[in-house]
Amino acid sequence: MDTKDREILHQLQRDAGLSMTELADRCALSKTAVWRRVRALEKSGVIRARVTLLDPEALGFGLTVFAFVRTNQHSDRWFARFEAAVLSIPEILEFHRTSGDIDYLLRVVARDMRHYDEIYKRLIREVDFADLSSTFVMETFKAGTELPI
Repeated sequence: MDTKDREILHQLQRDAGLSMTELADRCALSKTAVWRRVRALEKSGVIRARVTLLDPEALGFGLTVFAFVRTNQHSDRWFARFEAAVLSIPEILEFHRTSGDIDYLLRVVARDMRHYDEIYKRLIREVDFADLSSTFVMETFKAGTELPI
């Protein structure tokens, strides 16, 4: 990956809706060259997807929750059940396995506390946990998607 590829990635991270012509102008390349490079970056997996970021609050999801999961079960069968439960709940936006005292971290969006409680109850009905605790975001100062390339 050279400096032109990095510039293409930089521009696309800021606005994935740029046309090839606009992207070519910003990167000082021909439209064909940019198209070829973008296609190669997609094929190599560097570009996973091009998406539109939505404002959760504008769509009624005013509550962001980090749920910390501890388990005393580490079997493949337990994990398959947990994974299936998490994947079936669209309000769970992120799902991470972590080191330390917490086994898994979930980032959840909900309309309000009642809605989160419904999500929480659904999760604990479907999977047995040693502990599931939640932290509620009161204010966000920085949230981004742009990697420093």
